[in-house]
Amino acid sequence: MRYPALVVGFVDLHNHCLAGLDDGARDLGASRAMLGALAALGFTEVYATPHQKAGQFMPSREAIDLAFASLTGAPGAPRLHLGAENMWDDVFFERSQRGEIPSYDNGDAFLFELRPQVMPVGALDHLFRWRMAGRIPVMAHPERYEALWTDLGLADRLRRQCAFVIDLAALAGYHGKPQQKAARRYVEEGWAAAVATDAHSVEDVRTAAEGIAWIQKRLGAAAVERLLADGPRAVLLGELPE
Repeated sequence: MRYPALVVGFVDLHNHCLAGLDDGARDLGASRAMLGALAALGFTEVYATPHQKAGQFMPSREAIDLAFASLTGAPGAPRLHLGAENMWDDVFFERSQRGEIPSYDNGDAFLFELRPQVMPVGALDHLFRWRMAGRIPVMAHPERYEALWTDLGLADRLRRQCAFVIDLAALAGYHGKPQQKAARRYVEEGWAAAVATDAHSVEDVRTAAEGIAWIQKRLGAAAVERLLADGPRAVLLGELPE
């Protein structure tokens, strides 16, 4: 099923379509199948965000560039861009001190994730400083972070310093009930700057479609447009929801 979109189409800010780098696409065939499925949903731009996670997934820039080059320019596929999903760890902070956090298109906006059970000490202060320095922190799947499930005040303060990007599959209930409740709350309250597929496989694209269907049914076509087209582009320009 294809969902109605603007002429410019949907933008996916969180995707693991590059082959052989992390726990995403296994090979080039899987990568191409993912992009085809995303195009069928109305995505015209996809940001590949391979994991950068110390001790688990740390593909080199050379490997990333090679995987990216092998996938660009496929006929009918969404336009492919490059980013990274940066785990909040020692490597991330070393890079931040050097001004070398892997970012969206080498710009000011960068995607980061946290460990679900632990909110880093001083997270708000770090985010504030990055914002004051002109960087745009983008929080991957905030619905997973347990500290935010019962502390809406903390969630509100965080989303004012970074862009909340919700996993579409979480809206459809695939990641658990607490995660679904939090994801839907952020979207319904207008705290989500955007939604994304966080797709690691073609099956993940299908579950993301169910999340889009929930937005359409619950909030209408304008919300689909805002969260999948206007919102992602605003994030890349440094704009956050009020």
